[in-house]
Amino acid sequence: MMSDGALSQDEIDALLAGVDSSSMSGLGAAMGGGAATATMAPPAGVSFDCGALERVFASTANALSSNLSALTGASVTLVGPQTAAFNRDSFLLQLPDMVTAISANYTSGFPGEHIFMFSDDSARAIASLMTKEENIPLDDMAMSVIGEVVSQMVGTQITALTDKTGNKSIVAASPTAANVPKATAALPAGDFAVMSYNLDLGDGLPHQMWEILGSSPATDISNSLGSSSPGAGKPNMQAPGMGMPGMQKNMGMQMPGMGMQMPGMGMGMQGMDMSGMNMGGMGMGGMQMPGMGMGMPSHLGPTNVQSVQFPNLMQPRLGPHEAGNIGLIMDVSMEMTVELGRTRKLIKEILGMGEGTIIELDKLAGEPVDILVNHKLIAKGEVVVIDENFGVRVTEIVSPMERINDMGYS
Repeated sequence: MMSDGALSQDEIDALLAGVDSSSMSGLGAAMGGGAATATMAPPAGVSFDCGALERVFASTANALSSNLSALTGASVTLVGPQTAAFNRDSFLLQLPDMVTAISANYTSGFPGEHIFMFSDDSARAIASLMTKEENIPLDDMAMSVIGEVVSQMVGTQITALTDKTGNKSIVAASPTAANVPKATAALPAGDFAVMSYNLDLGDGLPHQMWEILGSSPATDISNSLGSSSPGAGKPNMQAPGMGMPGMQKNMGMQMPGMGMQMPGMGMGMQGMDMSGMNMGGMGMGGMQMPGMGMGMPSHLGPTNVQSVQFPNLMQPRLGPHEAGNIGLIMDVSMEMTVELGRTRKLIKEILGMGEGTIIELDKLAGEPVDILVNHKLIAKGEVVVIDENFGVRVTEIVSPMERINDMGYS
C-alpha cells in the first residue's frame, strides 16, 4: 500500500523515542492503523529481582488504598502490582499518547530514578476527586494536587522499605508532575523495573498507574530484600546438640578457674567421677555451678534489698556558681516572632488563593497578639507603631504552667 508521505502519530512517537519507524509502521498496519498495543520482548539478564520488588511493593497496597481514600474522600482501591523489566522502547508501547509523569527520585538510601505515570483520564479523575471539581483541566494546579497524592504514597512506601530492608536513610525528592507526550517523558536509561497497578476510583472506569524504578535503585532494593529475609543475620540461639537428654560430644565446656576443658560433657557425665568436686554453685551429684537453677543449695544467704532514693523534683534555686554559668549563653541569638493569628485551609482552598483573597484568622480584632521565641509562646502584647515600623508592647508574660498547657502536656 502506497503512503501519502504524511507521518502517522505512531511514526512521530517512534522517531522521538529512537525506535525504527519502519517496524512501527508495520506494527501499526497490522493493528489496522490504530495505536500499537503489542508488547516487545522484555530485556533479558537484568540485575534486579522483579519478584522481590513485587512482593515488597504489594505489601503497601492496602495502606496506599487507605491513604488515597482519606485524601480524596472517596473509596479508592489499588490492586497490584505486576512487575516486569523493560527498556524505553518496549515500555513506550504500553503507554497512551499523553501521560502525566511524576518524578519522585530517591536521593539517598537507594538513590536513583523513581517515577509514577498516569494516563490523562486517570490523572484528571484523581485531581477531580481531590478538588471536588468535575472535568478539571490538567494545568499547574492539577499537577500540584497529583504531586501531593504521589508524595503521600511515596512516604508510605519508604516506611515499608525501611522496615523490610533495615535501611533507615531512604529519602525521596519532592514529587514534580508534568503532563507530556509519552515520547518526551524522561525514563531511566537501559533496563528498568515497571510496576503496574490497577486503580478503582469509584467511577466505574478502569484506571492504571505505572511505577518505575531505575536499574540502580531496583537492584539495590531487591538485593537488600534478598539479604534481609526473616531470620537472616540472627544468631541461632540453640546450638547443635543441645537436645535433652544428653549434650552432644561437640559441646565442649570450660570451667573457670580450673585450668581444664571438658569436651563431650553429657548431662550424665559418663566416664567421669564428679563426686566431691565443688564448682561453686549448682548441686548436680556433688557438682556445683554458679547461676544454674538445678539443685540450688540452701546455704546461700538472703538477698539484701534496699529502696532507691530519688532526688527531689522541685527546681532548686540557682547559686552564684550556676548563675555565672548562665552568663555564658547570654550572647546567643534566638528568633522572636509575633503571631497575629492562625487558620486551617483545605488544599484546594490554598491552591485557589490569588491576589485579593481575604484570609480570616482565629483571633478577634483588638485581641492580644502572641509573642514567640523559637516558636514557643512566652508573652502576649498589643501592636503599636514606632515611627514607620510596627512594634509590640508586652502586656502579659505567659506563666510556665500556661506554656506547658499550650504544648499539650496538661
